[in-house]
Amino acid sequence: MEEIFIVTEDQRAILETVHRFVEEEVLPRSAELDAMDDPADCYSEDIVAKAHEVGLRTMTLSEEYGGLGTDSLTTSMVIEELAVGDLGVSVIFAQTLKIAQIMQKALNEEQRARVLPGFAEDPQGMLGIGITEPDNASNYFLPHPTPFRTTAEKTDGGWIANGMKHFISNGNRASHYLVFIQTEKGKPLAEGSTCFLVERDREGFSIGTVHDKMGERLANNAELVFQDCFLPDENVVGDVGDGFNVLAKFFPQSNAYAGASILGVAVACYNKSLEWAQMRVQGGKPLIEHDKIRAQLAEMKMLLDASRSYIHRACYLADNQHLGWDKTLGVLPKTMASQAAWKIATWCLEIHGGHGYMKETGVPKLVRDAAAFLHSDGVNHTLFLKAANFMYKD
Repeated sequence: MEEIFIVTEDQRAILETVHRFVEEEVLPRSAELDAMDDPADCYSEDIVAKAHEVGLRTMTLSEEYGGLGTDSLTTSMVIEELAVGDLGVSVIFAQTLKIAQIMQKALNEEQRARVLPGFAEDPQGMLGIGITEPDNASNYFLPHPTPFRTTAEKTDGGWIANGMKHFISNGNRASHYLVFIQTEKGKPLAEGSTCFLVERDREGFSIGTVHDKMGERLANNAELVFQDCFLPDENVVGDVGDGFNVLAKFFPQSNAYAGASILGVAVACYNKSLEWAQMRVQGGKPLIEHDKIRAQLAEMKMLLDASRSYIHRACYLADNQHLGWDKTLGVLPKTMASQAAWKIATWCLEIHGGHGYMKETGVPKLVRDAAAFLHSDGVNHTLFLKAANFMYKD
């Protein structure tokens, strides 16, 4: 089977809108926000409000809820374009766009009616998903036969939850979360966890530390804390004890979206490198006229195109699994894109020479951002092992 991904007129119109949004709202603010001392201040409510005005925040919602119903391929293109402007901005929207897609599929009719209209109308509406814990991070991707430390015990009409999640994107900003909690003692997380819908203002649920990150700073990551938090039975998503399958069934494009985010950083590094190589004169001629630099730029372009094709293939097949979905597409596109981005970022630093080490060029920020997805959305070596298990376990 062969897929050729040509940008349609509808996609082109959406991407032009996103490009203008990045040029007008993200790039003028990103360096200043990145430099804030308090990590919570790096997040921009103004950027989110402007995104709401142009329909970006809700584009994966169906027309029933005022969205565009964008498919996963189109959404990945949008996420990449956002990340060319700033990785953190891309991540906050990638999470929200992805979880909105998931909620439309995974929530029951009553839950959708309760959550989605309010989210669609809220100019600051963001969504989060709580999986990672201090003791369970890449464990989850294998999955390793351990339970979540965040637990819930059955009580009349619901569950009492205790524990903590951390590193959660939009953790301190979301209005609603999907949180994965151990509900069956003595079982591994893949067999004994349940997915719960959690509202921001629920009693017993609070936000802990906002993590102070090296890069990707325009996205807030935070702790979710549960202290005798009552979660009613009507907030169970899917079946009790079957939370892992909620992810497996409704998350196939998650990894590819992460790949699109980090790919955008790589594109920004390439663009900056090309511009510098055309402008900077060394050895009596522009850098781009030196064979080594020109060849290095070509290799950057190759890595970008190959990573993008992999991501687009994964997103297309996530929505059309009958055409040949392969489970490795759920883990490998991000690993490829993140490795490519790290290589391109370090080359960008080298091409700029001493200037690249200076903050005013913007290169140090891109290098810090490029490091994020070597670990985010799964440590790469763990994801390679997960792919290998899909391929060879049987």
